[in-house]
Amino acid sequence: MAVEKVILAKPRGFCAGVEMAIETVERALEKHGAPLYVFHEIVHNQHVVSDFKQKGVVFVNSIAEVPAQSNVIFSAHGVSPAIWQAAREKQLRWVIDATCPLVDKVHREVRKFVAQDYWIILVGHRNHDEIVGTSGEAPARTLVVENVAEARAIAPPNPENLVVLTQTTLSVDDTKEIIDILKQRFAKLITPAKEDICYATQNRQDAVKQLAQQVDLVLVIGSRNSENSNQLVKVARGLGKPAYLIDDHHGIDAGWLAGIARVGITSGASVPDSLVQQTVQFFERQGAAVEQVGLIEEHIHFALPSEVSA
Repeated sequence: MAVEKVILAKPRGFCAGVEMAIETVERALEKHGAPLYVFHEIVHNQHVVSDFKQKGVVFVNSIAEVPAQSNVIFSAHGVSPAIWQAAREKQLRWVIDATCPLVDKVHREVRKFVAQDYWIILVGHRNHDEIVGTSGEAPARTLVVENVAEARAIAPPNPENLVVLTQTTLSVDDTKEIIDILKQRFAKLITPAKEDICYATQNRQDAVKQLAQQVDLVLVIGSRNSENSNQLVKVARGLGKPAYLIDDHHGIDAGWLAGIARVGITSGASVPDSLVQQTVQFFERQGAAVEQVGLIEEHIHFALPSEVSA
């Protein structure tokens, strides 16, 4: 039996932070030419990164890799003050910050609370670029919690002066259980504002919840190192639907589709819509009809860095 229907989740794909970061790199290439250095992958998507490499973008994991008199862009995930300092000490022409404003807001909160003598509990994945950058604001006063077990075991030096902040690419659902445990353990804990959670992450997860009710299988387009893409798979599976993460339509295993009539498709916040459309066409060529599910329209846009906006 062939797939009869493909249902697209809405919203899906690029968020405002990713759009801003990608346009920053494109404009910097136009303005300053190649080579252009980017600290860490500009966004976590292998197709975006590969396309930029072909245009002369060099992705680095250390400021030491950036030659003097070059131009460097900081990725959407943000960097620590130590990286900023290293960039200032090196004689670079332009240092352009493409950090997502939602990430930058959490950095500011870390600085504010540490100045008030609080300890920070940061919920997220300790090796993720965003958490590395955020914890770097106050490494001596930041404790990273990845999961429920760590939330139960953590022993902060001053339980009376505690604030919990989160990785923006997690959803309210992802963090609720961990934060509930922390609240039970530490009565005076200050909890994060809902706005710290990325609106795009939450919206895409809500759309997948709708989608999963109407399909037999969910395909999430995104790269393995994309946190929010992995979470979309987790949400669909949590609702009892088989779900798979693929980089593009070439990653579809025919075995997954045996006995499947309705396929749902969504994509992570760093995924170009062209990859979604290619996947839709893959099913259309086999005779599937296509429709869309979802109600939320996103109208958020972030300003470009001043170095490339003129």
